[in-house]
Amino acid sequence: MADTTAGAPLRINRERLMQSFERFNAIGATGRGGCNRQALTDEDKAGRDLFCAWAREAGCSVRVDGVGNLFARREGDDPAAASVLASSHIDTQATGGRFDGLYGVLAGLEVVRVLNEHGIRTRRPVEVAAWTNEEGCRFVPAMLGSGAFVGEHDMDFALSRADATGRTVGAELDRIGYRGEHPVAPYPIHAAFEAHIEQGPILEKEITTIGVVTGIQGLYWLDVVLHGVSCHAGPTPMEQRRDPWRAATRIIERAFALAESRSPWGRCTIGNTQCQPGARNTVPETVTIAVDIRHPEKTVLESMLAELHAIASEEAARAQVDVRVEQIWHMPPTPFAPELVDLVEHTAQALGFSHRRIVSGAGHDSLYLARVAPTTMIFVPCAEGLSHNEAEDAEPAHLAAGADVLLQAMLAAANQ
Repeated sequence: MADTTAGAPLRINRERLMQSFERFNAIGATGRGGCNRQALTDEDKAGRDLFCAWAREAGCSVRVDGVGNLFARREGDDPAAASVLASSHIDTQATGGRFDGLYGVLAGLEVVRVLNEHGIRTRRPVEVAAWTNEEGCRFVPAMLGSGAFVGEHDMDFALSRADATGRTVGAELDRIGYRGEHPVAPYPIHAAFEAHIEQGPILEKEITTIGVVTGIQGLYWLDVVLHGVSCHAGPTPMEQRRDPWRAATRIIERAFALAESRSPWGRCTIGNTQCQPGARNTVPETVTIAVDIRHPEKTVLESMLAELHAIASEEAARAQVDVRVEQIWHMPPTPFAPELVDLVEHTAQALGFSHRRIVSGAGHDSLYLARVAPTTMIFVPCAEGLSHNEAEDAEPAHLAAGADVLLQAMLAAANQ
């Protein structure tokens, strides 16, 4: 399975990869060791400039599409053949880490550098892409560039997204010089890979080096809005109140149990609550609960949704309050291409790395890419499972291992 040079499996240059991280993460570095390189800021522009410069130094042509997605291309012997792609993103959260997203881009660039160093030609072109606004930190929604690429968002929608100050994606692309001329549309891709830190604790806990990602969990974002009667906290007896909190506390408890009953992959998060009028000495009129439920299997996720609706209705009736459940966002479960999942698994085994199959609990650009091309992901452990956090960290040995798997899997796919 593993391509070899002088009898040994071809490997990436670990020292160079870590030096690339050090250089890149100086852009937007924070005082607590993380990065603030939000989409289409000056820091993002500097990161884009550096990526494009490195790609051209590696002999790649670089193109930019109309929403700012970057594509670096190393030609193959058959330029008409569908390409093999490594992709992720370089933007971060406001208090982001040093590896989320960037790892997949720099590991892909390292693959190109190693192929060049060893004079290895591939039948298919090899490409590295950096997608615009994956994080959704500055502009909502997340995964905007990859979503536009596959047709989830039209260009008017994508370019009109505005940040908290009213600046739009289109205006900021123009300002930093990265509104490209290439069409925002799929093109022939034979295989797509994304290397990423796990962003969770499973691999580290199990002392496993490579996560072979079989797909991405589906989710529903819901607002459970409970409406009762506002009244004074002192004179009104408990049994005479129509208090939305009475329903809210039971709904929250039962929602957690709903996810726990679908172990190990069921998830439920109460990310926020809002209370109106919000006075300490007043029974609220309205309580809104922000709920996030997730599962990798469509049938299970749909059963969780139906059960949550039933729970909300039951508890609202019990508390004599009104309820409505509003769907804010739905991300369907996304299975990855079985042949690429197998390829990553066999590659990790051939290279001697411990590995296990795993489902991604977070959304990634690969979720959209899987709609238009065979796709999979490669996970490596991160310290304590932390991500979207300035303390985010990963072992150099693990980062190198994931990049080695990426190298071998891309090389195999590029010669098919």
